[in-house]
Amino acid sequence: MPERRLRRLTGADLVALDALERAGQGQPWPTAQLQAALASPDHAVLGVEAAELVGHAVVARQPFDAELETILVAPAHRGRGLAGMLLRGVIEQAQDWGCERLLLEVRASNAPAIALYRRAGLVEDGRRRGYYPPLTGTVREDALLMSRPLGGA
Repeated sequence: MPERRLRRLTGADLVALDALERAGQGQPWPTAQLQAALASPDHAVLGVEAAELVGHAVVARQPFDAELETILVAPAHRGRGLAGMLLRGVIEQAQDWGCERLLLEVRASNAPAIALYRRAGLVEDGRRRGYYPPLTGTVREDALLMSRPLGGA
């Protein structure tokens, strides 16, 4: 695998970011939403490159907290530690902003993501019943609410 590099993405990365979303998500973010996140001073869009963009994460700054809005690694590049690399970058960004906690929601069925978040020190705070639209079928899926304090992390 080529050398991996984590960096903050810019508007110039929109085409590659949009292509990654379409290739790796069952329900990709709309292009306009990606473009807005790239332009927002209250968002950071981080990307991992390995010859090309193979993963990204979007984190939003809130008054006291930061929220991980999405994290994605291209299917062909999963299982190589890239999601952990992105999550560490998200935590560092949130700490740089002076945020007190990192918050996120994750599909209750997404065992690999939940394991990643737990390894990074996030704990389950609650559950939103029927939060996510179904990926297949007609049953909506619960979201687990997770957080991690950032002060002194």
